[in-house]
Amino acid sequence: MDIKQLTAVVTVAEVGSVTKAAQLLHLVQPAVTRQIRMLEQELGVRLFERTRQGMRPTEAGALLVARARRALHELERARAEVRPTPGILTGAVTVGLLDSAADLLAEPLVSALARSHPRIELRVISGYSGYLQRWLDDGDLDLSLLYNLTSTPSLNVEPLARERLWAVGPPSDALHADRPVALADVAARPLVMPAPGHGLRALIDAAAARAGVSFEIAAQTNSMRLQKLLVQSGHGWTILPGVGIADDVAGGELTAAPLCDPEVWRQVVLGVPRGPRMSAAAAMVATELVRQVRSAVAADRWPSARLDVRPGEAAVSPNH
Repeated sequence: MDIKQLTAVVTVAEVGSVTKAAQLLHLVQPAVTRQIRMLEQELGVRLFERTRQGMRPTEAGALLVARARRALHELERARAEVRPTPGILTGAVTVGLLDSAADLLAEPLVSALARSHPRIELRVISGYSGYLQRWLDDGDLDLSLLYNLTSTPSLNVEPLARERLWAVGPPSDALHADRPVALADVAARPLVMPAPGHGLRALIDAAAARAGVSFEIAAQTNSMRLQKLLVQSGHGWTILPGVGIADDVAGGELTAAPLCDPEVWRQVVLGVPRGPRMSAAAAMVATELVRQVRSAVAADRWPSARLDVRPGEAAVSPNH
């Protein structure tokens, strides 16, 4: 098993085609096919099956792809870190952003690092907090925004901000930012909810238990985009953080009001793995991400959010 074989397997899995993989790897198609067959012979299992949609990993193939992707990422990071340029930060850093805040933070973060540290290879992944935490624990992310999490045996956590949750409805219901809506009134409507197991769902369910209300659930989804789409289509209301709906409300596609009785807040934190020393490049990305979050909150670009730390406080250090 060598790097070329692992690269071939991961690339074919990502693009679903040996031909496309060969083009991306600047190889002829038989060479990619040969790398995969050699690996299958070594392992004694089939790694792919051919379908109408293209090459699809088998169960064994999917397992190998997940491990190989992580191994290749670590090798790439090591290569950048052991051959540094004096005075210049280099290295690959993968950062996770909450789905709801990705549109707000991704472009400013990328632009700031491109200006100040252009040799850092930045990779930005967005997702729900539960997924991001799992990817962070698995080593697929170097650092990530999460919410409602304290430090764990595997992660150091730095609180950054608190943001309020909002009731969200279609334009016809004329919800308004100046008129908070009681959770009991929200519960009187059909709701489009995050799927069970999602951190936001757990937060909403806990608030409902405190208020002594139950929900009529019209639909459940693990996609914030689908939550908003279903609300626009008249399937009910939903509950989301303000940062995830600000543009939709401004564009007249949704209306929203902050929740009350009780107010529901979530805490946004920065999570980094415990253990080995954090690379200088990753520490710099962490510092810049913290700066972008604080700047967005202080400038009221992050709706209904409050800083959880004092501006100017030190961000996560390389020794975390």
